Amino acid sequence: MTDPEPSARRPARARLLLCTAAAVCAAVAVLCVLAFTRQLYTTAEYRHTVADVPDRSVAVVLGAGVRSDGLPSRMLSHRLDMAVELYGEGSVEVVLVSGDNGEEHYNETDTMAAYLVDAGVPEEHVVGDHAGFSTWDTCARAAEVFGVQEAAVVSQDFHVPRAVELCRAAGIDAVGVGESLFDERGTATVHGWVREVPAALDAAVTTWSAPDPTLLGERETGVDDALADR
Repeated sequence: MTDPEPSARRPARARLLLCTAAAVCAAVAVLCVLAFTRQLYTTAEYRHTVADVPDRSVAVVLGAGVRSDGLPSRMLSHRLDMAVELYGEGSVEVVLVSGDNGEEHYNETDTMAAYLVDAGVPEEHVVGDHAGFSTWDTCARAAEVFGVQEAAVVSQDFHVPRAVELCRAAGIDAVGVGESLFDERGTATVHGWVREVPAALDAAVTTWSAPDPTLLGERETGVDDALADR
């Protein structure tokens, strides 16, 4: 008996590759859902709204994009407005704004700080972290560079579970403050929740491996100085 012709074997190989790829994708999808479900469960007691968050000395506001005219994006201004309310209510004493300042003409951190000051938060109580390139970078640098031990992490509700998980993994006694942000169709919030499902798996790996942030740098005393000024 002779072996099948090469042309006859190709469809079988293609089917095997497709089945293998489908199985791998399915396995990854299941892992993402499991990681997301675990994240929601383990952070539930630490997630709050502005109205019921327990007091923390520092609010950490995560960056979320700046418009071409230099103003905060709608998502970012929503986070900053929550921080202004927290400060005004006395729930936090200092606001640490953390964003991406990796390009010469793009500066999330200074934009965030200016917005807070314009909204009535004293400049001396606003501290900037210019190397918050990711949620993990923000959390790790808040702990290691700025010496933050407890914080209220401010973001949209869909992002808060991951932010709380990562900040607590970085050694911060963190609670999350998040509220929904809707457009006229609710698409921003839906997209955010969908995006967080695969992001939860990445967060689980990060909490296990605890990598150094992209830029660690020297110890900074901005938060300590601001707290001492209170």
